[in-house]
Amino acid sequence: MPVAPSGPTVQVFGLEDSQPTRAALRFFKERRIAIHFVDLRRRAIAPGELRRFVDRLGARTLADTEGRAWREAGLGYLRMDDDELVGRLLADERLLRLPLVRFGTEVSAGRDEATWKRWTARPGTIGG
Repeated sequence: MPVAPSGPTVQVFGLEDSQPTRAALRFFKERRIAIHFVDLRRRAIAPGELRRFVDRLGARTLADTEGRAWREAGLGYLRMDDDELVGRLLADERLLRLPLVRFGTEVSAGRDEATWKRWTARPGTIGG
């Protein structure tokens, strides 16, 4: 029977070949925090999981509006409400600002080492 890891666990949604995703994995690995990595090419993010990020950060924060996929899709010229944007993000993971990181009830989008450091510096976490 597998033993659950003791201590904090972080969930990282990203792509294996994404530099920001690899940076997040390295950041948590160096701090010996258990990582559950979800490669979005192999398994799409669940709508409920994406909704958790949207509720806390907003749909616009999750969209990589500077990325090539955004420009190629011509989305810079469209006006979308949050529901339309979430539908596009679910349909194409390349439009997401990666990595999406969840630590307990807290979330972050993109390479956000300041937030990750704050999470890992808390009393009761490794490094805190």
